[in-house]
Amino acid sequence: MTWTRDRALALMQEYTRSEALRRHMYAVEAAMRALAARHGADPEVWGLVGLLHDFDYERFPNEAHAATEEHPAEGVRLLAAQGFPAELQRAILGHASYTGVPRDTLLARALFAVDELCGFLVACALVRPSKSLADLEVQSVKKKLKDKAFARGVNRDDVVQGAAELGVPLDEHIAFVLGALRPVERELGLGTG
Repeated sequence: MTWTRDRALALMQEYTRSEALRRHMYAVEAAMRALAARHGADPEVWGLVGLLHDFDYERFPNEAHAATEEHPAEGVRLLAAQGFPAELQRAILGHASYTGVPRDTLLARALFAVDELCGFLVACALVRPSKSLADLEVQSVKKKLKDKAFARGVNRDDVVQGAAELGVPLDEHIAFVLGALRPVERELGLGTG
């Protein structure tokens, strides 16, 4: 059976009830599609990885950060049983540093680089009067990154390391991901201010 966006979306929706978590996966999907296009890779394939990277998070939250149990290991086992390609499985495992799976492909580095940043950009937009990404600027994002009390759940080190692993300056990476998310902000629950 071939993996399509519809199939991935159905699986994600079956496992994820939280609208906020679903929106996070939509955001990561959009960013991954944009990065794929930028690097000459297949946006459909990279989009699947973005859409499915956290699908198991609600059912298997992994607060202990166990390398082979809970999220993302449990989700990857489910994907493997359904014939999800091994390279895509490894990218999903690698987005959680505690799994110990190296990010040895551009796909894996891209997923890691956009995951925390997407969550942070949405948080930044939600506190703006416009509730939009349209008027969010890179310098505002960087200022918020320094505020440890803001969006505490976002790992700032991962945001910085993600850009470094892609080999791009942080400002450029933030601007690129902002540009990728702006066209889908309504799907992310933004732009309603």
